[in-house]
Amino acid sequence: MKRIIIDCDPGNGIAGANTDDGLALSLALASPALSLELITTVSGNTPSAVGAQVAKDLLARLGAEIPVVQGALQALKEDPRPWRELLDRKNDSAELKDLWRSVRKPEALSPDGNDAAGAMGKLICDNPGEITLVAIGPLTNVAQALTRFPAMAESVAEIVIMGGVFAVDDYIKDTNFGFDPEAAHQVLHSGAAITLVPMDVTTQTLMTQPDLTRVTAVDHPLADFVRETLRPWIDYSVRTRQLPGSWIHDALVVAWLLNQQVACGMDYRVDIELRAGATRGKSWRYREPLRLDIGIPPQTGAQVHVLHSVNNALLLEMIESALKSLPH
Repeated sequence: MKRIIIDCDPGNGIAGANTDDGLALSLALASPALSLELITTVSGNTPSAVGAQVAKDLLARLGAEIPVVQGALQALKEDPRPWRELLDRKNDSAELKDLWRSVRKPEALSPDGNDAAGAMGKLICDNPGEITLVAIGPLTNVAQALTRFPAMAESVAEIVIMGGVFAVDDYIKDTNFGFDPEAAHQVLHSGAAITLVPMDVTTQTLMTQPDLTRVTAVDHPLADFVRETLRPWIDYSVRTRQLPGSWIHDALVVAWLLNQQVACGMDYRVDIELRAGATRGKSWRYREPLRLDIGIPPQTGAQVHVLHSVNNALLLEMIESALKSLPH
């Protein structure tokens, strides 16, 4: 059994907010091969307080007792207001808001603390080599934990990150890295073992409404949560992105921990732009050249394992199998 922490920014049940964090949490909770020992929330897709309510509400539905600790309210340096306005603008349209009309909002439950960096850093350093950190929101909490716990980079078994975008049309940067570029840079260069799951691979995932009906065709509160909260987001994605369904970015991260056949990757040098301007927060990657006399300095960027292709049919099959194996 793999012991994990999930650091996230879930928005399930919140009009206009992405639901892939909640699907990732659900897959982890439904998988006997994973021991989810701590959930921490960070400001990104939703403010950290909202994300904590979503996670607490999900656990309450299941009667599960896993600590949920709220984390960073804003980025290390980046002004959160433009990002918050951009993300919250998804809620402006009455027509789109109506998609969530019948969806139960998460209850206003209190988190089990508000020091996410402290909670994750202590758990990892108290159990060297035992804990895998799944980071599927901006990396503010993770960067703060690495600063406060110098041994964390060596103590963590691996950090698996959903973040970065290299060559996806219409995206200069992604939300997770763009929301806090300094945090992303610090984590990438921390020396920890890192696997990166960028938008280039997560935009190869897809869940349609028929897929959702099929994978949640079981009488269980967790399947009910997935069906209820993903249905409006899939409709939202179809209407606003002209896709046949929705991407399920963060679920791929958890699925890869369970079965590495679901996605292929290779090692790259990866870094992120910190200078002011339109490309601030943009990530880039390159393979180590065989010859270093072509103008690229050696050792530029951090050595990171990057996923680049996905078996979407297997991903959906894994989600379906996990949910249908739940006792009911």
